[in-house]
Amino acid sequence: MDETFNETYITLDGFVELHKYKYLCFVIMFMLYVLIICFNLTIVCLIWIHQNLHEPMYIFIAALLINSVLFSTNIYPKLLIDFVSEKQIISYSLCVFQAFIYYSVNGSEFLLLAAMSYDRYVSICKPLQYPTIMRKRTVCIFVVLAWTVPIFEVAVSAVLNAKIKVCNFILKILFCNNSFYKLQCVTPAALTIYGVFMLLNLAIFPLVFILFSYTRILIISYRSCKSVRRKAAQTCLPHLLVLISFSSFLIYDVVIVKLESNITANSNVIMTLQMILYHPLLNPIIYGLKMKEIYKHLKRLFQDKTN
Repeated sequence: MDETFNETYITLDGFVELHKYKYLCFVIMFMLYVLIICFNLTIVCLIWIHQNLHEPMYIFIAALLINSVLFSTNIYPKLLIDFVSEKQIISYSLCVFQAFIYYSVNGSEFLLLAAMSYDRYVSICKPLQYPTIMRKRTVCIFVVLAWTVPIFEVAVSAVLNAKIKVCNFILKILFCNNSFYKLQCVTPAALTIYGVFMLLNLAIFPLVFILFSYTRILIISYRSCKSVRRKAAQTCLPHLLVLISFSSFLIYDVVIVKLESNITANSNVIMTLQMILYHPLLNPIIYGLKMKEIYKHLKRLFQDKTN
């Protein structure tokens, strides 16, 4: 507790043996952060620049990749500072804010994936109605809702958590997620119930909708001609890969808090670093290689650079 500013500081005690290789870790993580920013923003810029990519599916992809940049920027700068610092500390208010950004982006990601699944369902199962249903205005509404709904829902939780008395000042993690509940003297039952509400609203229900949409696509594609099956495979496979990656990430985030005491510190660090690396780095790679039109523009871009 800092008496001068009346601010509570939390020690992030999840770095274990990393301080022995702090400069190596700093260089590696900094390079990975730069790659994440460059890969994601390159595809976002391609979608922005090229008119033939101004379609609903690519707009949703651009929104997802912007989320990856926000997710990484919320974690990596503080992580890099901690690697070269003698003490890994963070104020409780900043910890709550980091968790707020973290879960707002995660909730937004699920809602965007749900919107993308609906877009693919309409495109493949109702192709004649697609231009009427997926208008530019509809797409904009989906994107705005996917970004604003999680912000408002998570903000309520963040404000309530910021006012709760803290009794513990050590977290065995690298950055602030839902583990900060363990800092509180007593977590009100209402806040726990609201947390379950957010989990259902921002993760479980969108996931169920996504699975339902892709199941319908699979059934209809199986009954259709070969060209429809090929279209379904080409456009849905990248989204499913991203969904599997992100769902695994969410499961780890939820389960790790429950099993924290049963997992060794080194294992926790390795799993956490993989979590914050794979998903934001895999997204642009999956969409860049698997989406035909994006791949064409990427190939042309690099060919122009080499010539």
